[in-house]
Amino acid sequence: MNPRGRKTMWREMAVLGGLLLGACAGPALAADDKPLLQAGKKTLYQRVLTTPSCRLGATAGAADGKPQPAFTRFYVYQRQQVGDAEWLKVGPDSYGKTLGWIDAGCSVEWKMQMTLALTNPAGREPLLFFRQRETLDKLFAQDDPGKLLKPIRANLASQGRDPAVVAREPDYAVDLAKRFYLLPVLNAREVMTEKGFQVRELEVASVTAAAPKSAEQLAQDKAGEVNTLKGFSAAVVFVIDSTISMGPYIDRTREAIKKIYQHIEQEKLLEQVKFGLVAYRSNIKEVPALEYVSKLYVDPAQVQGGEDFLARMAALKPATVSSSRFDEDAYAGVMKALDGIDWTQFGARYLVLVTDAGALNGDDPLSATGLDAAQVRLEAKHRGVAIYSLHLKTPSGAKDHASAEAQYRDLSNNPVLNKPLYYPVDAGDVDNFGRKIDALAAAITGQVKAAYRGERAAGSALGADADYGKKGKPAGDALLEDTAKLGHAMRLAYLGDVTGASAPPVFHAWIGDRDFVKQNVPTTEVRVLLTKAQLSDLSEVVKKIADAANEGLISPNEMFERLRSVAATMGKDPNQLQKGGKSATLAEMGLMAEYLEGLPYLSEVLSLDEETWKGMEGLEQEKFIRRLNTKLKYYQKYNADADRWVPLAEGSDARDHVYPVPLEALP
Repeated sequence: MNPRGRKTMWREMAVLGGLLLGACAGPALAADDKPLLQAGKKTLYQRVLTTPSCRLGATAGAADGKPQPAFTRFYVYQRQQVGDAEWLKVGPDSYGKTLGWIDAGCSVEWKMQMTLALTNPAGREPLLFFRQRETLDKLFAQDDPGKLLKPIRANLASQGRDPAVVAREPDYAVDLAKRFYLLPVLNAREVMTEKGFQVRELEVASVTAAAPKSAEQLAQDKAGEVNTLKGFSAAVVFVIDSTISMGPYIDRTREAIKKIYQHIEQEKLLEQVKFGLVAYRSNIKEVPALEYVSKLYVDPAQVQGGEDFLARMAALKPATVSSSRFDEDAYAGVMKALDGIDWTQFGARYLVLVTDAGALNGDDPLSATGLDAAQVRLEAKHRGVAIYSLHLKTPSGAKDHASAEAQYRDLSNNPVLNKPLYYPVDAGDVDNFGRKIDALAAAITGQVKAAYRGERAAGSALGADADYGKKGKPAGDALLEDTAKLGHAMRLAYLGDVTGASAPPVFHAWIGDRDFVKQNVPTTEVRVLLTKAQLSDLSEVVKKIADAANEGLISPNEMFERLRSVAATMGKDPNQLQKGGKSATLAEMGLMAEYLEGLPYLSEVLSLDEETWKGMEGLEQEKFIRRLNTKLKYYQKYNADADRWVPLAEGSDARDHVYPVPLEALP
């Protein structure tokens, strides 16, 4: 059969299959039907989120219908007017499947698939949700926003309300491990504050909390949380550079571990804390005698206690040969610990990196992971693991100290404490070494104690993403269960107004992503929810930009000529490609996909123009390319990470499941 005949046969079979499926499924649309496009868009479909009052019926205007979970995402296939109300024919995905009709008045239009996670409230004031964006503008325009905030907070404390405020953050930190919520972003913009910080102003939607609990009920809830920690245990896993240069310091590392062990014993937490050990070196293809890149020596789930751990650690010996570089594959060691240990068994999770050298960057041909500090840090955050860096500043590594410190400060930056858990040690000074080890031991012990009390401490399991360690999907009607991922709205304390009006089922409000007074402290983390196709598209475009940039290192004119060609193959208007000339950015050339347009972030890649590129030093261009390549590696990891792809509607096609990509991971 010729190719055209085969195509005709498959097309006829597909049509027949579609008719048979339609006969079985009833109201479902044909497979080639698509949702309505957003105004002015070519690829983005209309999406809405349900509110608690939404009911899904068989026909437009139907009085009955099945209640829908709050903030289920539906695609809009049709709009129909029934009397004074508009009704929407909706489906769970964009592949032609429809479920029925909902009243448009009970839904919220969702143009950008972004959501927020509230940061730990420790060290900042509770986040306020304002009625008007103008209130945020006034606050951020003040050199001292506290003066304007003072009467507002006074009203909230004395009267329980303020005219400018719609709602406030819950009294207690929201436990994402118990209830992963969707706090959708409806609108956003970036502004510069009077104090010199770049902040995002975000319009969000949320569902009102139920009636406030009494003090007695809150106390009971708190007691219940503490009781769940009866089986509490902590893991402290050491990731040690075991190359030849560390030989003189491995004994000192044992001294460090003994100090931490003694501190934990003094706090009577010995039964609750388990120790683990991972060692790392560098690429064994380059130097086979190194024996391994990374190796798990002691699994904390199998060790009996501190003494047992120290006995097992005796097997750790330094390498007998030197690596080909001074920098070693520290990120391979950290990822071995993150991936090779079941952290879900522990209520507190700590990783202590001990090294005297820098780490191989992700784009280094000797790197086993292809990741940089930022990506490894995000992986630790996903598991709720706090990374401490113990950097031995030995005389032999003097030239490496500054660059290694920058790497390990980035790696160990902790979102709960809002600072890097970095401990430099002048390894030639025994007294200094002892003081730093004591400080490190005290810090870890303090965090273990806080986690044991059920607080959202650094390294507490409460800080892990809700989906970490969960396999498969919940049974039953998943989106109606309390544990459904992203299916539940953030329920905030509704403050009402002076009339004491009852709380609406859903409200819109404006918030800032940084504390008004301590503007270096974030209040939220933005996550962009990308589908498989969008992530694949993003990877492809970033790879093309990286390839063009590599050519541009040889001939600066080549990069943008090639990118214009890439944009043309993507179907961009040739006339549009020439607008702006050398000042046209990559975004203006059409390399920005529609799902990235309007996002509240500054992209170093998409804002790049030809004149800026040519004005960069060679080293600066190389760093730019390296950052692109490490992000590409991370997109591959996202794509393969089956456990973190999330359905936003029951029964949606797997191709419309989303991955919550942090803003900082975008190009």
